[in-house]
Amino acid sequence: MKKILIVDDEEVIRMLYGEELEDEGYDVITTGTGQGLVELVGREKPDLIILDIKMAEHDGLDLLQDIRKEYYNVPVILCSAYSSYKGDLKSIAADYYVVKSADLSELKRKISMALEGHLPFDSAQESE
Repeated sequence: MKKILIVDDEEVIRMLYGEELEDEGYDVITTGTGQGLVELVGREKPDLIILDIKMAEHDGLDLLQDIRKEYYNVPVILCSAYSSYKGDLKSIAADYYVVKSADLSELKRKISMALEGHLPFDSAQESE
């Protein structure tokens, strides 16, 4: 079972994504903060990360850079209510960018695409 980490400061989003993705057969973990995110990734070893950009205490684009320094091969999907961040140069480090919507079909499609061809967490880190 693939494990997905959802990082979003909005509890409603974490619950919605979590329930929908669990129904799709994924193991889901969530956090409402970027505090200690790199350590959480190392401990939980997710197969994919869904990362909000605009959070109250953290900038998701900065968190993306931190993740990439340690775990370059873990797919990351940036998920934001603001499409304007798509043009930010920092966002190119993400595998995909999805604008938040109540319809999760695009997010689910990007998750499937991101997971195809990626090695499991442990294998990806060992190959570096």
